[in-house]
Amino acid sequence: MSGAFPGPGDDPFPGTGAKRVASWRIRANSADPVRDLDAVHRLGGRFVVPGDIEWPRQLDDLGDTRPLGLWVRGPADLRTWALRSVALVGARACTPYGAHTATDLATGLARQGWVVVSGAAYGIDGAAHRGALAAGGATVAVLACGVDTAYPRGHQQLIDRIAEQGLVVGELPPGSHPTPSRFILRNRLIAALTRGTVVIEARHRSGSLVTARVAARLGRHTMGVPGPVTSGLSAGVHELLRGEATLVSDADEVVELVGAMGQLAPTRRGPVLPRDLLAPAARQVLEAVPAGGPTPATVIARRAGTAPDDTLARLYELHSLGFVQRHGEGWRLTNTATLTSNARRGGT
Repeated sequence: MSGAFPGPGDDPFPGTGAKRVASWRIRANSADPVRDLDAVHRLGGRFVVPGDIEWPRQLDDLGDTRPLGLWVRGPADLRTWALRSVALVGARACTPYGAHTATDLATGLARQGWVVVSGAAYGIDGAAHRGALAAGGATVAVLACGVDTAYPRGHQQLIDRIAEQGLVVGELPPGSHPTPSRFILRNRLIAALTRGTVVIEARHRSGSLVTARVAARLGRHTMGVPGPVTSGLSAGVHELLRGEATLVSDADEVVELVGAMGQLAPTRRGPVLPRDLLAPAARQVLEAVPAGGPTPATVIARRAGTAPDDTLARLYELHSLGFVQRHGEGWRLTNTATLTSNARRGGT
């Protein structure tokens, strides 16, 4: 790798400056592949390259930015797991709401047989990994350092447990330490490995937004969990939701997007109230009964737009069901009917 730099016509690193290429040469001269392979083998790991059976082919979508290979620790097959995986990412300094949501999403996905992928950082990442592990599910930690280096150090036990029960993956050789730029590079791997990326709490200019936008460029599903509009930790997510991302609130909604055709989330609806079970004609008369004092049946019929005889028949039907009661010549709502009416209007 010594000698003069190639000319403009035969530049092997288009778009890269001379200083960057020079630094690569220095690092290449100090590289010791045999030492690195020995180090990962001592951990029970391996080095996976394009063409290997275990290589996740979706990483090829990265084109020129595809990694040369991946260092892997753990008993599972990376390619198989990546085929059915979802990334959960978000803020390190998350709120209790964010941590709870990440845990709940990861648990739900794991119970449905999906692999949860994240970056092993504090906050949302850690909550996602723990949620998957707690459900006895599968999880992959993609590191911005060597797979033999626990970062952050406070997650040493978590990363070791993931290596035993799941997979720990990294682009950098053993002994490498994280830098800010390496986190950004790591995020493209998370986006490319998975079927979709869910962002749970992220400020503007968050690295999690980088992951989501890479996912969108690669044609993956991009999702976001909304939060309070007053929270700066949800501002980045809301920005995504105004653009390319889809709003999700639970694992079923995530699977509806990333899963097979027909895996639809259950229909969301409020509770069924007793008055919802009434026939349309009876419900029309009930809605015409004023909330005040007793009202004559003729007035109720006029308000309902129905014949007096039909109205009276419906009133006796509603009386037997406990919705109205008779007072002299008038009719009034019971407490049950008043409460269900308020509940239907949202308590107003």
